[in-house]
Amino acid sequence: MIDRLDAMRVFVTALDEGSLASAGRRLNRSPAAVTRAMAALESHVGAQLLHRTTRRLQLTEAGETYAAVCRRVLTELDDADLAVAGNRAAPQGVLTVTAPVMFGTRVLRPVVGEFLKAYPAMQVRYLLLNRMTNLLDEGIDVALRIAPLQESNLIALRIGEVRRVLCASPKYLAGRPPIASLSDLAQHDFIGIEPTGPDDIWSFPPLAGGRIPRTVRVKPRLMVNTDEAAVSAAVDGEGIARIFSYKIQHEVSGGSLVVLLPEDEPPPVPVHLITLPGRLSLAKVRTFMDFAAVRLRADFARTPPHPEDRRSSRERLDAEVSRQRLTPQRNAAGGPSRSP
Repeated sequence: MIDRLDAMRVFVTALDEGSLASAGRRLNRSPAAVTRAMAALESHVGAQLLHRTTRRLQLTEAGETYAAVCRRVLTELDDADLAVAGNRAAPQGVLTVTAPVMFGTRVLRPVVGEFLKAYPAMQVRYLLLNRMTNLLDEGIDVALRIAPLQESNLIALRIGEVRRVLCASPKYLAGRPPIASLSDLAQHDFIGIEPTGPDDIWSFPPLAGGRIPRTVRVKPRLMVNTDEAAVSAAVDGEGIARIFSYKIQHEVSGGSLVVLLPEDEPPPVPVHLITLPGRLSLAKVRTFMDFAAVRLRADFARTPPHPEDRRSSRERLDAEVSRQRLTPQRNAAGGPSRSP
């Protein structure tokens, strides 16, 4: 009779390690024993779960579905063992955390590194995904979400908020008409992020006392499919981009990008750490959420607040553009550039 839980663990370990041989070494089993466990599991479910090649393992369609279930089952069993053993005060085991790609890379990843140093018995499976995840189906312990929360059954810890901003480089702005209001945007070039089309409409809040949102029709001269490419293009002076503030925090601090028309920004978007109700009692989940919340809130506190004074924000923009105009441009050889 097949030991299903044991076979599931072999299956998941093989996926994590990349091969059956590596799974055997990690589990201290012979290659033959690992192969027999996988064959028995596939026979039991009546479907092939893995395509085996000489170089790597590849999940079949059935394998993708079954792998997600196996991860969830094994994680819940491991967590139950820890809880019964009285280890709630000493976090250990594997924690699965997910976040959007750029936030996860720029902001949360250093926090995960600090957490691992503080808790040597912990392992973190860190997934950076630009899509909404199902915490239960995908076996996720903690997710970071940048959006208003819809699911009422989630435990949410608010850690801050981000703004959707217009930005451009001082280099671009120095040679273009000034931007004092939304109507001035018609004279400028834009960087679109797919699924933006050749024609796109950007919405902005109503004027004070108004009820109808304002819109600006833009025709991006450059369309890219990643936020990283949009930020890079904006820094290089290709045009104006619209993007979440955390994605350009370093560039704004360093002066390579300037935020435009902050008074016309839409309301900030909340940022939460979320988990399922049944998981908050686990030491590893509770400890990570508390640990990350303190550090992320401190990081948000260092972020410049939403500008309230139109004049002061305009003065900052003018100063950046003036500095750019006064700085001699350099050619590829390092000397001042000359007009033809």
